[in-house]
Amino acid sequence: MSQPGYEGITVEHLTKQYHRVRAVDDLSFTVHPGRVTGFLGPNGAGKTTALRMILGLVTPTAGTATVGGARYVDLPDPLRHVGAVLEASSAHRGRSARNHLRVICRAAGLPDSRADEVLTMVGLNTVGTRKFKGYSLGMKQRLGIAAAMLGDPRVLILDEPTNGLDPEGIRWMRDLLRALAAEGRTVLVSSHLLAEMQQLADDVVIIAAGRLIRQGPVAEVLGNTAGAARVRVRTPQAEQLAAVLRDAQLQVSADPDGALRVFGADPARVGQLAFAAGVELHELIGENADLERAFLELTAGKAGAR
Repeated sequence: MSQPGYEGITVEHLTKQYHRVRAVDDLSFTVHPGRVTGFLGPNGAGKTTALRMILGLVTPTAGTATVGGARYVDLPDPLRHVGAVLEASSAHRGRSARNHLRVICRAAGLPDSRADEVLTMVGLNTVGTRKFKGYSLGMKQRLGIAAAMLGDPRVLILDEPTNGLDPEGIRWMRDLLRALAAEGRTVLVSSHLLAEMQQLADDVVIIAAGRLIRQGPVAEVLGNTAGAARVRVRTPQAEQLAAVLRDAQLQVSADPDGALRVFGADPARVGQLAFAAGVELHELIGENADLERAFLELTAGKAGAR
C-alpha cells in the first residue's frame, strides 16, 4: 500500500505571528527519508506550532512547509501519504478501538481489515474490542500510532509519542519507529526525553524561541558542542596541567572539588599531555557524549526570547 514519491519534509522560512508573539521565526530545515529526525526545543519553543503548520492545521504568516514537494492540503488522499499524531488518540468513550479505526478506514476508502492489521502492529490486538474509556494514556498513544499507520504512509509526524508510556512501551516505540525508518519512511518526532532521543534519532533539529539553533546528524551536533567530549582529571598540579592543556588549544574548567574538566579531547590525549609535562595524575575519566548536555548548552538563555 506504500505510496512512493511523498517522502521528505521541507520547511522554508516558516513564520507564525500571533499578535505580538512570534511563535515560529523564519524556520528552515529538511527531514530526510530513511531516517528518524528528532525535533527538539524547550517548552514554548514553537515545535507544536511548526508541526501544525506542516500539517495544514495552522496557516503560516510567511514561508512554506511541504511533504514531497507538495503542501499537505494539496496531497491527494493525505492519509495514504502522511500519518500524524499530535496528541494522545481521541475517540468516542463508548466505542472500541477496532470500531474507531474502522470508521476512519471507511472515511478514507480503506478496507476494514486494515484496522486489525494496525492494531496488531501496535500491540493492541488483544484489547481491540475494549471500549476507549477504559484505555490508559499509553494505550491511547498506541491507538494514535495505529490510526496514523492506517494508510501505510511514507511520512510520519509525531508530537511527544512516548508521553504516558512505561519503559517497556518507550522501548517498543523506539523499535517501531526505527523499523519504519529502515523501510525508507520519513519519521519526524518531537520529544522532551533527550536521553531517549539520543538512542532513537539519526538526525536532530533543535529550535528555541521559534528559531533554528542547530540541525544535522546526532553525532555531528554532539561533535560541535563542548559537551561532545569531556574528560575529568584530578592532579595535585592542577594549575600547571590547566596551562598545558590550554596551550594545546583545549577548553578547561575547574570543578568545585578541584578536579579539571577538559572539553574536546579523550582521556588518551589528556594523559599524553600530562605525561609529557611531567604532571602526576590521580584521576582520569572520560565521559560519553550527551545530547541533553549539548541541548542545554545550545539553548541556554534562548528559551524565553522572542
